[in-house]
Amino acid sequence: MTGSPVVLSIFKEHAKSQLMEIIDGVVGSKLLIIDAKLSSPISMVADAKSLKEHGIERMVYLEPGRMSAEQNNLIYLVSPRVANMHCIAEHVQWLKSKGGKQKNFYVYFVSRKTMICERALETAGVYSSVNIGEFQLDLIPFDDDVVSLELEGSYRECFLEHNPTSLYYVARSLMKLQSIFGVIGNIKGKGSSARLVADMMLRMRRELDIEEEAKVPEIDNLVIIDRHTDMITPMCTQLTYEGLIDEMFGIKFGAVSLEGSIIRKEAGKNHLHPLNSADAIFNEMRNLNFNVLRPYIDAKAKEIDQYYKKRHEQQTLGQIRDYVKKLSTYQEEHKNLNIHMSIAQLISAEMKTATFRATLETQEDLLSGQHSALEYIEECINKQDVLRLIVLQSLTNNGLKPKAFNFFRKEILQTYGNEYFITLSNLESLGLFVCQEGKNIYPVLRKNLRTITKEVNLREPEDISYVYSGMAPMSVRIVEASLHSQKWESSKETLQLLPGPQFEEKQEIPEGIKQLSEDRSQGRRNKVTLVFFIGGITYAEIAAIRFLHTLENGTRDFIIATTAFVNGNSLLNTLVDPIGTIATK
Repeated sequence: MTGSPVVLSIFKEHAKSQLMEIIDGVVGSKLLIIDAKLSSPISMVADAKSLKEHGIERMVYLEPGRMSAEQNNLIYLVSPRVANMHCIAEHVQWLKSKGGKQKNFYVYFVSRKTMICERALETAGVYSSVNIGEFQLDLIPFDDDVVSLELEGSYRECFLEHNPTSLYYVARSLMKLQSIFGVIGNIKGKGSSARLVADMMLRMRRELDIEEEAKVPEIDNLVIIDRHTDMITPMCTQLTYEGLIDEMFGIKFGAVSLEGSIIRKEAGKNHLHPLNSADAIFNEMRNLNFNVLRPYIDAKAKEIDQYYKKRHEQQTLGQIRDYVKKLSTYQEEHKNLNIHMSIAQLISAEMKTATFRATLETQEDLLSGQHSALEYIEECINKQDVLRLIVLQSLTNNGLKPKAFNFFRKEILQTYGNEYFITLSNLESLGLFVCQEGKNIYPVLRKNLRTITKEVNLREPEDISYVYSGMAPMSVRIVEASLHSQKWESSKETLQLLPGPQFEEKQEIPEGIKQLSEDRSQGRRNKVTLVFFIGGITYAEIAAIRFLHTLENGTRDFIIATTAFVNGNSLLNTLVDPIGTIATK
């Protein structure tokens, strides 16, 4: 990763080094048992080949029931859940009951052990038979400028259950980031969880026993945003290329699963295709609004074709050598362009359907305040995205009128069963599906935060609203305001209408390391802002934050961190309790 304002790959290297140290500390034959939910994050920091090189003979997923193991040492990498402790206890009890060669059990919690899990092992009578430790898997780099903690249920955990575990992980990862890149002098944020994280950071720094290593700060500003501050944005359909891939196919751990023929692999089964800046074609397409993708594809195809034709013009050995040197790059781009053309065709076909167009028009009507969407939502009760539309209707109208509220509650329960009552209760608790009460604040937010742009240039955008074809994410408007003191101050009255406090903190920079600040004030180096979303971020919001670099005349670089990547469906699915499911992807 070479395009980042700071070297984020160091997080991957650190995690891999820590994991290998854990494995190397166990002597003898080794079996690695991984919590299935952690397999993808762990595979992003250490591949199977590396694990085998460090003595792992076999790898399996953690499952309940009896365990067979020829190896003397069983190493568990698990998230701190009681259900996982029950599985481990079963394994220990079964293998010990069989007699034979003694087995050694090592349980490493990712990323933090909990008292409740230790008690579960004690209750099962196996606590004294296991060695317990922690594997601190923090921020995982997904691209040059993006890192994630990959805490899939962080929105539910933080804002519904009020469980501070995710916030501790966020604060700890920020402390680790400061230990690597220096103290971040300016902290701004919006939201109750953002405030708690900032307080944790400041307290952790005060409580450090050791003297801080004097490092020149590489990051100037930190902006922390609660997902709950802006739930309107994820309920809308993303309209960037990367955002639409996520909406229609789902991006998991930096890759999309597609049928083999689409990505030039074995047909008849799905294959994972990575999506990151290593693919130059994707890197240029990812942040574009889908409606301007065709001109880019045509221009790129023409450029590649013209280069191929140049082979007839090469006369001297030097010319031939230069041509061949660049040929492999163009061939790789040609292959990737064909893949992305195939993906774009699938997206385009879906976007032309009556359902997609009607859903998009309904979202636009709700956002612009033109008229109610209740009639169309009623038609969608049995369709995908119905929850997103109901939530969007509620958020943009300060709730639903009592008649409509009771009608949709009744329809959902009749359609999906009474067990869905808990999910509706979750939505009510979060203020996402409520009965109308008081004045509607959305029109004020829409006006003051300029969330709707009537005329937007999609090909050569001049505003972040291009990512939703005319709707600017409120969350990124907050980030935009934070970049300038005057805007931040003047936005206070408007931002008070959104959940949670708006705040600003200063951290003292150790003496003797002011050079970087002086260099930046003289324009020698770009300022760097780290934006951290608690509860998840959409790919369209990432595109909008990247576009702020252009709006800042290229003088400010951005790093984006999040607890997870989300879209409206994946976010709402975390609020659906296992006993009931609804038509979301």
